[in-house]
Amino acid sequence: MSGEVSIIGAGLSRFGRQPGVTGRQMAVQAVHAALVDAGIAWPDVQVAFGGSDGAGLADTLVAELGLTGIPFTNVKNGCATGGSALVAAVNAIRSGAAEIALAVGFDKHPRGAFDPRPEDWGLPVGYGEAGLMVTTQFFAVKIARYLRQHDLPESLLASIAAKAYRNGALNPNAWRREPMTEEQVAGAAMVNDPLTQYMFCSPGEGGAAIVVATPAVAKRLGARAVKLLAVAPRTRGFGTFEVFSPAIQGEGVPTSVSTVAAQAAFEMAGVGPEDIDVAQLQDTEAGAELMHLAETGFCAHGEQEKWIANGDTEIGGRLPVNTDGGCIANGEPIGASGLRQVHEIVTQLRGEAGARQVPGDPRLGFTHVYGAPGISACAVLEAS
Repeated sequence: MSGEVSIIGAGLSRFGRQPGVTGRQMAVQAVHAALVDAGIAWPDVQVAFGGSDGAGLADTLVAELGLTGIPFTNVKNGCATGGSALVAAVNAIRSGAAEIALAVGFDKHPRGAFDPRPEDWGLPVGYGEAGLMVTTQFFAVKIARYLRQHDLPESLLASIAAKAYRNGALNPNAWRREPMTEEQVAGAAMVNDPLTQYMFCSPGEGGAAIVVATPAVAKRLGARAVKLLAVAPRTRGFGTFEVFSPAIQGEGVPTSVSTVAAQAAFEMAGVGPEDIDVAQLQDTEAGAELMHLAETGFCAHGEQEKWIANGDTEIGGRLPVNTDGGCIANGEPIGASGLRQVHEIVTQLRGEAGARQVPGDPRLGFTHVYGAPGISACAVLEAS
């Protein structure tokens, strides 16, 4: 990535059901936390980008943050909303348009599954009438096929979810803070075979914010900066098989937008998957983390069983994954999830994660989001 960019501030609201607290209020909490972390005030921010899926317009947060007149652009890009806001903030720094920029994402979803309209996704009404807009069904079919393809046992799904709840119990901002055993996860109500209730994340509530700056500003402020080596959003290409993408086109094995985004991020950063010390992978459900381990290049397809048996993705393992509990423990407020991932990696690279801290002074971290209709954003961060 040409032009160095430093993350100087990271902030979160609490995640999970918060009656009486609006999504906007969670966003403001996250922004204030990020500003305090950076050692600056709102008037120091020169440009901002942010968004939510359904909790309001980010640019109107200036009513609570301060009417300083800065450019504030709304971003709405599905599960990549937070990552896309970060890309815009980074590009503002790299272009010289600003020395300090902010990205914010937030959401407050109602209880129950998401209920998207096919027309909004460029699909005919009949696609929804056939039940094909039900994301739990899509992910279940996809992971069932994947397990058969690579001769992997269904028990891995309960193992991954149980890890998420163990890690969430160590995270004071997480929604689900009660550990669950593999037996409890596997024995829960079936949603879409082979995925049970507790293998899924839930639409949730929360806000996250990141402040980026030039290295010169970071040095002047004496900030606990983390280098942002790369951030790469991608949309689906020809031949991919993704959420709300109703046909497999081309020949051979379908490609993955997550693979393309991860490869782009690693190339920009000048590192490989083998160099990463801690990772955040999209875990809309337990099968997603399983597949994304291979799709982003950390292991070969089919090797996940050995990795999980060895404890390689645990906090003390070879590649700790979703150390904050991921989406399964934190829920999925669409606008906030990508920036929550960045917040967790910043916290880990600073050595400030407390009971969930990855040992051995991690140097490189990776984040990955994935969502409909086949969009992914990946980032690589380095400790200063």
